[in-house]
Amino acid sequence: MPAFDTILVANRGEIAVRIMRTLKAQGIRSALVFHAADQGAPALAMADAKIEITGTTPVAAYLDGSQIIAAAKAVGAQAIHPGYGFLSENARFARTVEAAGIRFIGPTADAIELMGDKVRARRFVEERGFPVAPSAIEDDDPYTFVERARTIGAPLLIKPSAGGGGKGMRIVRNLTLLEEEVDRARSEGERYFGDGRLYVERYIERPRHIEVQVLGDSHGNIVHLFERECSLQRRFQKIVEEAPSPALSPKLRQRICDAAVGIASAAQYRNAGTIEFIYGAGEFYFLEMNTRLQVEHPVTEMITGIDLVSEQVRIAAGEPLGYDQGDIKKRGAAIEMRIYAEDAARDFAPTTGQVLVLSLPDDDLARVDLGVAVGQQVTSAFDPMIAKLIVHGQTRAEALERADQALARFALLGCRTNKDFLRRLLSDSDVVAGEMHTGLIGEKPELAGPAPLDTQTLEAVLAAAALSLPSVRDGGAAAPALHAAIGGWRN
Repeated sequence: MPAFDTILVANRGEIAVRIMRTLKAQGIRSALVFHAADQGAPALAMADAKIEITGTTPVAAYLDGSQIIAAAKAVGAQAIHPGYGFLSENARFARTVEAAGIRFIGPTADAIELMGDKVRARRFVEERGFPVAPSAIEDDDPYTFVERARTIGAPLLIKPSAGGGGKGMRIVRNLTLLEEEVDRARSEGERYFGDGRLYVERYIERPRHIEVQVLGDSHGNIVHLFERECSLQRRFQKIVEEAPSPALSPKLRQRICDAAVGIASAAQYRNAGTIEFIYGAGEFYFLEMNTRLQVEHPVTEMITGIDLVSEQVRIAAGEPLGYDQGDIKKRGAAIEMRIYAEDAARDFAPTTGQVLVLSLPDDDLARVDLGVAVGQQVTSAFDPMIAKLIVHGQTRAEALERADQALARFALLGCRTNKDFLRRLLSDSDVVAGEMHTGLIGEKPELAGPAPLDTQTLEAVLAAAALSLPSVRDGGAAAPALHAAIGGWRN
């Protein structure tokens, strides 16, 4: 019997659907908070109980911890699952949830505070002998911060201490611009996170972004579920993720996964978490830890067969993992593609509109984690990600082929998406060869826009478009005026 009979999902979109899918499979009643902006969403149709929340903006509603805790109490939920984003890495919320007698499905508040502060986490990891890139931390001595940063040498990467999702990050290749870029990064950190503290680190040109999924229980057991490659990004935001990474040899995979387990063990980490690394030239450096379920967790589920949400719920209930590292095996290769409501040809600008038509690939081809339904409005109120397509193959080549097939079979009409861009990206020769880095998309702007049509195709498309117009179609069938004047007379 499950330890919880009701769990409140404090999120929306595809992640709310994904969490409730596991809850239903475990026989656990799911409750969902929602803002009116999400009327018509699939998550609402799936929830066993629904509680409307309000706010000055839709996002503000999902950030209102007091409303969410009150909703959990109203439906008798014994636990709250925060998903990702919103309050998932808010230590104060986690602590308040536990103080209210409700279990927070995630790490302890202390672990969130430790690893959520990028500067504190970095110092913690470095002091325990794990690799970090050369850096300067503003908190160490604010008055000498810029000069200490300058001594590291260009290129530099400036990051907000409380940052995430790429916001506030700036690359400095010309040190004469360092002070100006520091001021801009601080301003963005204050605007996005209410915290202008910064640190800088040596920027590795053309780096790969590799992360390791870890699980820890409250009995001191920590395991890893191998790594994910997340190097295909635009503006520090991930677009495509895969597992395993094509860059790692078995020996290097063991080293990076062992480092992740070591970091999580040192932090006495509980529940699901991800240790992120920057990798280049055969070396890897600690980047940060995300103390929550990741957007890209399905690729790990695909290659290991382990339901991470199920594990989160079991761990939160106090159960031991029940298996050790040797029991976890990886099989084949998996790729996740994030479907965004955005126009890649217009610098990935967000798009909006009503979902008029939605066609999905078959279940045997791809897993689809979907956050929208036909008739629903896609607005600018939230992050533009509206779905994820996840495929698995016995080899990476097979997974890439299935990824293209899944994208070809996915159709959404009503707002522009990045589907066609993803097909071009995954067929790029460097991506196919596994030669990826975080700047690849920026180096290949031609991928953002479709290739120009050849003359014959263009003429055919224009002719088809013209024939679809009633004025052209009806005009072609009508008799000329001179002949029409004859009336019905026939010879």
